[in-house]
Amino acid sequence: QVQLVESGGGLVQAGGSLRLSCKVSGRTISTYTMGWFRQAPGKDREFVSAISRSGGSTNYADSVKGRFTISRDNAKNQVYLQMNSLEAEDTAVYYCAAAMTIRSTSRPADYAYWGQGTQVTVSS
Repeated sequence: QVQLVESGGGLVQAGGSLRLSCKVSGRTISTYTMGWFRQAPGKDREFVSAISRSGGSTNYADSVKGRFTISRDNAKNQVYLQMNSLEAEDTAVYYCAAAMTIRSTSRPADYAYWGQGTQVTVSS
């Protein structure tokens, strides 16, 4: 059974930084495209970023380009999301997810496994 556990969320002031981590157990993540999504109160879950199996390809939502960086360490079975220059609009629950696709994908339906989420709150 594949399990994903996010950590690293918290309260930060606007302009600050956080680094989210996602620890995967049950299977090596080298077989998965990994993604981050977020959901703010009253809004749909939205794509944030994804990284291909090898880490050679990444993509980002326009709203986070230049501020967020996704990375992975297949040896540690972990994925990370470095978030800089945080804005109040980044406040949401952030979810890590795994997809059995070769290329990185922004479609939630492509992701078979999801974590429980970690809260990120940015105060203005």
